[in-house]
Amino acid sequence: MSPSVAVVILNYNGKKHLEQFLPSVMATSYLNLQIIVADNGSNDDSIDFVQRNFPHIKILDHHINEGFAGGYNWALKRVEADYYVLLNSDVEVTNDWVTPVIELMEKDKSIAAAQPKMLAFQQRDSFEYAGAAGGWIDQLGYPFSRGRVFDICETDEGQYNHCEPIFWASGAAMFVRAKVFHEMNGFDPYFFAHQEEIDLCWRMQLAGYTIMACPLSEVYHLGGGTLPRGGRKVFLNFRNNLIMLAKNLPFTEMLWKLPVRFFLDAVSAWKGLLTGDIYFFTAIMKAHFAFGWWFVGRYALVKKVSKPMHTLNGVYKGSVVWNYFVENKKRFLEIISTRR
Repeated sequence: MSPSVAVVILNYNGKKHLEQFLPSVMATSYLNLQIIVADNGSNDDSIDFVQRNFPHIKILDHHINEGFAGGYNWALKRVEADYYVLLNSDVEVTNDWVTPVIELMEKDKSIAAAQPKMLAFQQRDSFEYAGAAGGWIDQLGYPFSRGRVFDICETDEGQYNHCEPIFWASGAAMFVRAKVFHEMNGFDPYFFAHQEEIDLCWRMQLAGYTIMACPLSEVYHLGGGTLPRGGRKVFLNFRNNLIMLAKNLPFTEMLWKLPVRFFLDAVSAWKGLLTGDIYFFTAIMKAHFAFGWWFVGRYALVKKVSKPMHTLNGVYKGSVVWNYFVENKKRFLEIISTRR
């Protein structure tokens, strides 16, 4: 029998997306499959909608919103399967999207997580912002993807149609080996949302596992493109990125990389302020103070596994910020060809 697969959709007031995208998930051809909607404290009628229209879907009702990280941690403790697929509610899938990824992971038990090729729902020949064809990271902790660098999403011309190890798999459509997810104690709930999947994939690599891109599978993500400047999303992204670096870098690397990141973040914040975006400036400053609070209270509790960052898959040894903003290199392949 094929391995059991549970597609788990974390829902928060997402009736509109469930109505639009659940039918494609229900049409998945993989046989040993269960589909679960885990509600994260919604106050709309999305769960009533699912119960009325998709009675075969299992529902987990949490009653409180613990964000992406805490919500999935809670839900996946209640799901039995060989593989989990963490799927955003705004993703349209193809009929045979599950099989290629599971076949890849079954051939190599060291693969802990993988992602399909992620294309834009509204511009289907273009890669989507949240993961594209597989996530990378530069030596200072800036995430980017095969097919997406900062705000630029490339056209899919088959340039990333090969399976290869990556640094992180997108949480918008993330296949993960269930045993390894629990071995890693899942997502860090402190993150709440944003970059928790990168932190998890980093910890998986430190434990000796591999993260893969599987472009033989394709999905289409509605998403939101670039994040709104200012506000809670910017705060969480900047704070969580710094926490991720402190948690996973060897101490000697952290000593010099964190000060550099603080400086670059400050440059970004002041640039925002000078262009009139006080909310962006404020969000970054709050993120720095919040990171300091986390560091004082929690850093000593982190279980450190020391591996130099450059020894991991999907790490670019240069600076994607320098390449993008100074050298005007906008495409993934032209950036990594300069220094790997």
